[in-house]
Amino acid sequence: MRADVVVVGAGLAGLRCARVLQDAGRDVVVLEAADEVGGRIRTDRVDGFLTDRGFQVLNPAYPAVRRWVDLDALRLRPFGAGIAARTDEELAVLGHPLRSPGLLPATLRVAGRRPAEVAALARWAAPLVRPRPGRPLSEVVGRRADVARRVALDGAGVDGLLRRVVDRFLSGVVLEDDGSTADRYALLLAWMFARGVPSLPSDGMAALPRQLAAPLGDRVRLGQPARRVTGTTVENDDGTWSADHVVVATDAVAAAGLTGRPTPATKGVVTVWWSAPEAPSTDLVHVDGRQSPTGPLVNAAVVSRAAPSYAPAGRHLVEGSALLGPGRDTDEASMRRHAGDLLGTDASRWEVVVRHEVPHALPVQEPPFTLRRPVQVGDLVVCGDHQDTGSIQGALVSGQRAAEALL
Repeated sequence: MRADVVVVGAGLAGLRCARVLQDAGRDVVVLEAADEVGGRIRTDRVDGFLTDRGFQVLNPAYPAVRRWVDLDALRLRPFGAGIAARTDEELAVLGHPLRSPGLLPATLRVAGRRPAEVAALARWAAPLVRPRPGRPLSEVVGRRADVARRVALDGAGVDGLLRRVVDRFLSGVVLEDDGSTADRYALLLAWMFARGVPSLPSDGMAALPRQLAAPLGDRVRLGQPARRVTGTTVENDDGTWSADHVVVATDAVAAAGLTGRPTPATKGVVTVWWSAPEAPSTDLVHVDGRQSPTGPLVNAAVVSRAAPSYAPAGRHLVEGSALLGPGRDTDEASMRRHAGDLLGTDASRWEVVVRHEVPHALPVQEPPFTLRRPVQVGDLVVCGDHQDTGSIQGALVSGQRAAEALL
């Protein structure tokens, strides 16, 4: 079996890489071990509910998404442009002043009582608000000290409720709760969240990789795990593919196994999806803003309030996500109780739709932070979010860079 290029892995990076090569006239085949494209982006349909594997969202502000994805075709359904934090005294709501003007009074009530906290947060986020004529954001952020997010926030004097909201919101994004993620990356994420509202495709997150795979047609071969990879050959259960080039576009752990590189550190998450007969009328993501959180969740949301297509008529879909790791409480009862607490509702009648554990959901991105890692690894080309940033943006850009390196 022969192709100009064999791409191992039909996640976002592999699909983007294959599309660029195909458009350039190369004969490309994509070998995917699973029964569907998407890699870690999968959507299960269970009893009329759409449940993504892990609470994932699509930020339409990502430059790669705006450039290479047909957002209109995805029929995006946005969450509210803000965050709700449960405190000991109240539900503190903070909204984007331009994208969610209806939340402005609630935001002013929270921020107006904390001018020192607001000033400190502004110091931390200064690169995002200062003029940068002619300079990309990555260059501006790159001038910051390469330290952990925890160190940078401490240095700016960010504390109190606003610090807890930032920390706990980002915990659900970068999947750590110790502030160890590189501050430069946290700032890039903050900029993207300021510019775009996290959304869900009406048909689930799996609609994104399906769209990317459609132009490739039957050149995507499902159920074809790679057993061994060399510079110009890929062995699988059906035989051996030979090619001018091989691209390894799997997740970080699988890529290490195929290339012989050290296995990188990753972070995991568990998400439980519940069916609820009733649910609060909120499309905001909720976090625990108390000094001592009362449960294991990093976030909870009534997903069907943002994307009604995720639930059948007469029911609501609620998600709760917690970090995976030794000694962490991921018991369903604990997660359900905490989700009901954060959302301010009785969760006793909720029923589990499905539970997803994703042990290698994201690569660890601690300082020293490298925005771009080489795609050329020996005689192979390697791409994936572990070569760029742990995000949809990073996966797409990595696939593009891999294709350009070959071309």
